Amino acid sequence: MSGPDISVVICVYTEDRWEDILAAVSSVREQSHPALETLLVVDHNAALLDRLSKEYKEYKEPEEVRVLANAGPRGLSAGRNTGIAAAHGDVVAFLDDDAVAERDWLRHFAAGYADPRVLAVGGRTVPIWASGRRPAWFPEEFDWVVGCTYRGLPPGRVRVRNVLGGNASFRRSAFDAAGGFATGIGRDGDKRPLGCEETELCIRLTRARPEAILLIDDRAVIHHRVPEAREHFGYFRSRAYAEGLSKALVARSVGTDKGLESERRYATRVLPAGVARGLRDALLARPGGAGRAGAIVAGVLTAAGGYVVGSVRARRATTTFSVVAIEGEADG
Repeated sequence: MSGPDISVVICVYTEDRWEDILAAVSSVREQSHPALETLLVVDHNAALLDRLSKEYKEYKEPEEVRVLANAGPRGLSAGRNTGIAAAHGDVVAFLDDDAVAERDWLRHFAAGYADPRVLAVGGRTVPIWASGRRPAWFPEEFDWVVGCTYRGLPPGRVRVRNVLGGNASFRRSAFDAAGGFATGIGRDGDKRPLGCEETELCIRLTRARPEAILLIDDRAVIHHRVPEAREHFGYFRSRAYAEGLSKALVARSVGTDKGLESERRYATRVLPAGVARGLRDALLARPGGAGRAGAIVAGVLTAAGGYVVGSVRARRATTTFSVVAIEGEADG
């Protein structure tokens, strides 16, 4: 096997996703660039920890699966940090527990690290809609709402400000330079805020290592399940609001210039083009055109409202987060 050794971390928290978890692990075991190991980090769920430990107790190298308890506070960020501390690979990759990776996922990640300046490589995340098809009103520009790659990201292998957390990898030295994921930003069940921890980490990383290159390679593909509950406008609006809250915390950490750098281009170029496309489709009597245009406008206003509220909370210090160093190996 050429290229770096890659450890894959999958953070899990509920038995409701049992079959999805097994499918995610299976997709890692079938990679054309074999993973060094797969680490399942269980977020404060004793029953799930016991069940997974029994499921994978017979696994041995080179396709080792290790089951670990989250060693930090409840939430995705601490779970990822636990996985990083326990991983043995030169590169640590992250896969969502309700996603499956295509066979060449890790091979494309590995290729990106041929340049020693590259400290992170992300990929493309494709939605699998529970209903079997994208809701007609749901704009592709807002696919980040359901954890997927959205319209507006450049194609190919390109340099970016930040990778997207559910389909990403980092060189181990990145965590030595910048520390781990910030707790208090990332997911903790359905509590707010719900994201942006990878954005904050990537900005912090490039400040610590200005020469660092971060890439997205759209050939590194995973397929991400979107449950039926997330196909409705109520979830869309709630998630947009939570994104605004999260962006306020990121701006507090790294400053508004870096914290909102990519978002300005997105808001001033990508979204207006999406509204125009939706209105054009409406004039041509194509299904969902007016709904998509309206959803974009509603999403922007809702996210902006969340940002304002989050900024006020941050100034009052009612919402806090912390960054931890990655120190040594966590015990399983």
